This record gives sequence, C-alpha cells and structure tokens, in this order.
Amino acid sequence: MNKAIVDDLTKSSTETLTKISSDSTAAAQELAKAYQEVAARNLKNVMSALQALAAVKSPTAFVELQQKLIKDGMEDAMKDGQHIAKLTTAVFAAALEPMKHHMAAK
Repeated sequence: MNKAIVDDLTKSSTETLTKISSDSTAAAQELAKAYQEVAARNLKNVMSALQALAAVKSPTAFVELQQKLIKDGMEDAMKDGQHIAKLTTAVFAAALEPMKHHMAAK
C-alpha cells in the first residue's frame, strides 16, 4: 500500500476516534447528570412523603395518602425511566454515528 494512502487512512481513523470519544463523553456526562437529578429528586420526594405520612391524623387518611404517594411514585418512575432510556440511546448513537460516517466514506 502507498504511504500516502496509509497516512490518509490513519489520519481519518484518528479523527473519527477522537470524534467518537468527544461525543460519547458529552453524552455520558449528560446521562450521569440525569441519574444525579433523579436520585436527588427521589430523595426529596421520600423526605416529603415521610413528613406528610407523619402528619396524618387518621388511618383512613394515611391509607389514602399512601396510595397517592405510590401512584405518583410509579408515574415518576415511568417518566424517569423513559428519559434515562432516551439518554442511553443517545450515548450509543453518539458513539456509533462518527464510525458510521467513517465507514460510509471508505
């Protein structure tokens, strides 16, 4: 193989790997931030729920509040799960997209 071709392939591959690394790092940081936000929000919600349950005056009100908290918690978990799934997909897409373009160019 010609040295110029090898040099061109090496440069192109290095640029692609650098782009993959950069894009993947940014996407992974966004995913980590989302996990931190979910954890912080969940901790806040648990503390609020415990305070609300402690303030209840009757067994009936306790059960009603408990059911509402469970329902709200499940809805939040579904939303958070969908958001995390989207971000996870974005991490893999960020990693694979430059490689896809690199391969298509060859």
